[in-house]
Amino acid sequence: QVQLVESGGGLVQAGDSLRLSCAASGRTFTMYIMGWFRQAPGKEREFVAAISGSGGNTYFEDAVKGRFTISRDNDKKTVYLQMSSLKPEDTAVYYCAARWAVSGRSYFTDRTDYNYWGQGTQVTVAS
Repeated sequence: QVQLVESGGGLVQAGDSLRLSCAASGRTFTMYIMGWFRQAPGKEREFVAAISGSGGNTYFEDAVKGRFTISRDNDKKTVYLQMSSLKPEDTAVYYCAARWAVSGRSYFTDRTDYNYWGQGTQVTVAS
């Protein structure tokens, strides 16, 4: 079992940067693949980024490649989403998610593959 708590959301201007954090509970954090998803009003929850348990492999949705980075500090049991060059279309509630690692897979992009979710943090990008 793992519990996730996101923080760091807020209101920013287009072009600004923001870093989201997701603090996890539990003793086996390194065994979890971590992901970030987002959901804009009236839209489906969509994949943003994922990172393997060791942190050595990352994967990004095309719309955020080159602007967002994902990292993790396993000692602190925390995963981060660094967002730069933010655009109004990045406005959404951002969710942290976790799933148990599977041999041969370093990331998952489908929200149904994740077992644990945080409560979400709002990111609003003003134009």
